[in-house]
Amino acid sequence: MSDLKKIFWFFWLLSFGLQAQTTSERQSIEEQINKAGNYFNQGDYKRALDLSKTALKRSYKINDDYCLAHAYNAIGVIYDEFSEAKYALSFYNKALEHALKIENDSLKDWIYSNLGSVYYFNKIDVRKGIDYYKKALVYAQKIKDSTQITFGKLNIASAYFSVSDFKNGIQYLKDSESFVKRRGLPEMRFTFTSLSGIYNTHIEQPRKAVALYNQAIGIAQKNKLESFLINAYDNIAEHYKTYHQFDLEKQFRAKSEALRDQLYSQEDKELLSESATQIQMDEYRLQLDRIELENEKHLQKLQESKTVLWLGLFLGAALLVLVFTLYRSNRFRQQANAELTLANEELKRAKEKAEEASQLKTQFVSTITHELRTPLYGVVGITDMLADEHPEIKESTHLNSLQFSARYLLSLVNDILQLNKMEEKKINLEKVPFVLADEIEIIRNSVQYIAVNNNNKLEIIIDQNIPERLLGDKLRLAQIIMNLTSNALKFTRDGWVKVEAQLKEVKNDCYEIQFSVQDNGVGISPNDQSKIFDMFVQVGRSDEDYQGTGLGLAIVKKLVTLFGGHIHLESKLGQGTTFTFCIEFEKADEIVQEVVPELVTPELSEVKILIVEDNKINQLVTQKIMDKHQIKCDMVADGFDALKILESRTYDAILMDINMPGMNGYETTKRLRGMGIKTPVIALTAFDKDEVKAEVFASGMNDIMIKPFEPHQLFEVIQKQLLSVN
Repeated sequence: MSDLKKIFWFFWLLSFGLQAQTTSERQSIEEQINKAGNYFNQGDYKRALDLSKTALKRSYKINDDYCLAHAYNAIGVIYDEFSEAKYALSFYNKALEHALKIENDSLKDWIYSNLGSVYYFNKIDVRKGIDYYKKALVYAQKIKDSTQITFGKLNIASAYFSVSDFKNGIQYLKDSESFVKRRGLPEMRFTFTSLSGIYNTHIEQPRKAVALYNQAIGIAQKNKLESFLINAYDNIAEHYKTYHQFDLEKQFRAKSEALRDQLYSQEDKELLSESATQIQMDEYRLQLDRIELENEKHLQKLQESKTVLWLGLFLGAALLVLVFTLYRSNRFRQQANAELTLANEELKRAKEKAEEASQLKTQFVSTITHELRTPLYGVVGITDMLADEHPEIKESTHLNSLQFSARYLLSLVNDILQLNKMEEKKINLEKVPFVLADEIEIIRNSVQYIAVNNNNKLEIIIDQNIPERLLGDKLRLAQIIMNLTSNALKFTRDGWVKVEAQLKEVKNDCYEIQFSVQDNGVGISPNDQSKIFDMFVQVGRSDEDYQGTGLGLAIVKKLVTLFGGHIHLESKLGQGTTFTFCIEFEKADEIVQEVVPELVTPELSEVKILIVEDNKINQLVTQKIMDKHQIKCDMVADGFDALKILESRTYDAILMDINMPGMNGYETTKRLRGMGIKTPVIALTAFDKDEVKAEVFASGMNDIMIKPFEPHQLFEVIQKQLLSVN
């Protein structure tokens, strides 16, 4: 749909710049906001935000509702431009709160328009957005501003078109046609032309629609309306999708994404997130400043009263003044305490909002890692399929590079998710029995190929005084040792790496074990040692290019801290590096040997599996995995089809995607359990396991597989579930 957001500030300036305030301070604030608007239209969002924030502070100091509404609206427009809907709504609502206190219909018109845009463009509630647009149109008609009336009608038409309500939307579009052709500004002509193209797509007039889209693109390019140009590319891409011209759709999607990345940098987005909290804190500080200023005024008046009374009434009157002064001071103190209590409550709410922002960050990391894992499952799977189906390219450097890049990106996504969980203190150490020697042997086997490639000797030394079985989190311990050992092997050539575990102390049934990983590799310079545990740091320890995410040692340090320990580094350039850390473990009970009847592992070629997956690429990958291992399966695209096919067919296992439109995997599983179907259900998801585990098992599913996964891991889970049924 047409993008009218950026013109809101332009016409705000045009409309209100003419309403000069009577005082010089108000005029100065208006000029500052207008200057911020110019920076906004030039794409310099940092300067626009800085000036708007300063204007807000100045508006608070003079306690002027008009300036406050204007400043809050200006800040809201910036957040709206970056689709930060939550913050935009907050600032627009504050602007409306101040605007409703004064008589200014133009002001109310623009704020209601902006509120409508947030609900519409961010797809929060399009119908609510239309209601706000109609409120704005009432004020525009009241002040008889033809330009604002026309933009209001275009807004409403655009919103109706977005929910395919062309019957209601077309009349608003027709009503705006006359003014657009006579006096329309470039932004207005672009919007009218784009909406006309969308309507012609709807009534199946593809040639005319394409001509209108190209005309809209020409208007945007000629007038350097970059954000409008993004929208133009999206509209024509959606048109080509409707008519199944997917190559052309892909071409214009790429143009849209490239221009969007150019206009809206990640740095600007991060700046907005930090500034939102800062603005709220500034509001509370300004309120406290106003309280202190009032205190000073009261004290000054009180002092003047005391002086006059002292001179006029001598000693007797002075006593009376003293009593009166004490009374007033007490009352004032009570009032000040009440105001400070209120200010403290405001600060408490600010803290809660900051915590909410932190929660939003966690939710964002979870969502983005899920969105990355889902296509990575397709990339890894299709790459493996190419290698299997085309042996002639199996050794291709391009194919190997693609496989490496996909797995490298997956490793980075997992590392970022783990770091975020540790920062949010959402990782709890487990206490499970394990054999230390076995865990280190597994690590040796995993990194042996690195040792062979670099012609290194890997030596393992375990103190015999350490109990054979310990109690603790073996996975987190293995991750620490694996990271340190693989790093040592990578940065050492034609040398040796030694992994050692020594019993340091026994106290209160706790065994403190000192672990060390030592190498005689390239070493780390003294200047780099202080930052080696920082995130995304890759220090140059030699002239060679060692690839990596720069997160491994950051994770190691956080995990060691989680165990309650400290990690120590010793290194000299050209002589090697030693990492040392100590962790306490309890001694685990000895294993009681039991006679377990031998179970016959089911032959997977004899079972039949139902796969419920909506993503076409993931369907292809999973189907190929099953075909390669001669496993019979049926594929359905959503939960409704799954329930329908289960009414007439039976399966040995069900692979269920969680995140599906219409009816998700949780609801589908609950319904099939309600039908009395007891077939094992294995959840397939790209979300982190800890995030979905509780809901997965509560819905009746039996196990979880995190995408991407290795085929053998999936088959092990399937066999485990089949054995549990038998």
